[in-house]
Amino acid sequence: MENRKHTFDRMPLAARFFALPARFYSLVRPTPLPEPQLLLWNAELAAALNLDADPAAHDALAEYLAGNRLPANSQPLATVYCGHQFGVYVRQLGDGRAILIAETPDRDGVIQEIQLKGAGPTPYSRHADGRAVLRSSIREYLCSEAMFGLGIPTTRALSLVGSPQPVWRESVETAAVVARTAPTFVRFGHFEFYSHHDDHEGLRALAVWTIVNHYPECKEANNPYQALLEAVITRTASLMAQWQAVGFCHGVMNTDNMSILGLTIDYGPFGFLDGYDAGHICNHSDTAGRYAYNQQPQIGLWNLQALAQALLPLLDSKEEAIAALHQFQPQFEAAFAEQFRRKLGYADWQEADWEPLTHLFNLLQAGRTDWTVFWRALSDHAPYAEKGSIPAQLRDQVLDRKGFDAWFAQWQSRADRSDPAALRDRMRAANPKYILRNHLAEQAIRKARDEGDLSELQRLAECLRHPFDEQPQFDDYAGLPPNWANDLSVSCSS
Repeated sequence: MENRKHTFDRMPLAARFFALPARFYSLVRPTPLPEPQLLLWNAELAAALNLDADPAAHDALAEYLAGNRLPANSQPLATVYCGHQFGVYVRQLGDGRAILIAETPDRDGVIQEIQLKGAGPTPYSRHADGRAVLRSSIREYLCSEAMFGLGIPTTRALSLVGSPQPVWRESVETAAVVARTAPTFVRFGHFEFYSHHDDHEGLRALAVWTIVNHYPECKEANNPYQALLEAVITRTASLMAQWQAVGFCHGVMNTDNMSILGLTIDYGPFGFLDGYDAGHICNHSDTAGRYAYNQQPQIGLWNLQALAQALLPLLDSKEEAIAALHQFQPQFEAAFAEQFRRKLGYADWQEADWEPLTHLFNLLQAGRTDWTVFWRALSDHAPYAEKGSIPAQLRDQVLDRKGFDAWFAQWQSRADRSDPAALRDRMRAANPKYILRNHLAEQAIRKARDEGDLSELQRLAECLRHPFDEQPQFDDYAGLPPNWANDLSVSCSS
């Protein structure tokens, strides 16, 4: 039977969080915003949530998405957690500007949480205003949906609402709210909070809740908590490999920004690689380079160690945790190999493939070759190259042409080029033509913020829904970044 479509004010609500101890959260209402305006509405996601995709079908939709009104029977709340920020333990953090307003089933029957980010202060705001600005909210909306289009696990954005209310950051900006969704926003830091506060009863309750709602396959294990840790390790290893494959840099991989479901969460100072630099630091605030692109897999493991430490009271022994953590590296390497097997168009991955792949990385590093443009050009042109010939569209991107000639000969000997069109299509499906480059986001932000023109924002959002498709109408988004893009920087305030 077809699911009935609901309006935002009358969506069916679940109440899973109230099965957790009351000390896990605080009931708090969003703080109203003046003159909210709906800037973006994700009709596709709305339909998946059994909501009417037509925004006009919802009464006063912007009021609900700003937090000025609440769905019927909503009990909004913010959760408490702690975590390691840039490697330093912070005893209490929490949802400082995010308020959960609904848990509702999607069309597959999976409960999805809906949070309003920027909806005002909570008990965990630590003297901050609980607001988000339009600039950072646009970036979060665009990137979460870009990652979804890339097939990478992520939270999603349902809407973006703006308001003329002034908010002070480096300068005065205007307020905005993103309604974002996920099966849960529980983080590694939630488990750390209970463990580091010696609340083992609360830790067990949270672990049981997580297993029941999100990892039911762990229930039958000899130790369900060990199985939970192992499952999170597997998902995190896969996520790290997917990030590396598309050149995504998170920028602030604190343990409180790590999803227990292996989702990409909390889009702040993120960035995608332009010219390839393994040590690229996308976060201007990260002066030590802790979260550089090439450090992300190891930081993923570091964060998993913090999670394992938190779960120790539920495990049979420390050795169990160590054994689980030892699974990360081989799982990451296998996931990484699978990503690049697909990017290179190989039928399988062989041990001998690691050496030429490393050689390719060195070639791209030496010339700061654009990561996305190179891989897409390889997909488009390499399948059709005659044996022993190299398309100029590829060769001219690499500084060391002789070195690239040798690499390309190896690639030709490994790839099945008997059907070039089929090989091209397989490689295109692993190598996006479009990513959310910083300068593209900046152009959309400036038009929306400075001119009140939403057309660039809407156009870019539409393009990023299908990043692997040719979409010739968006070819202007697929080129190399302009020189002025080198002057852009993002920080923890982004």
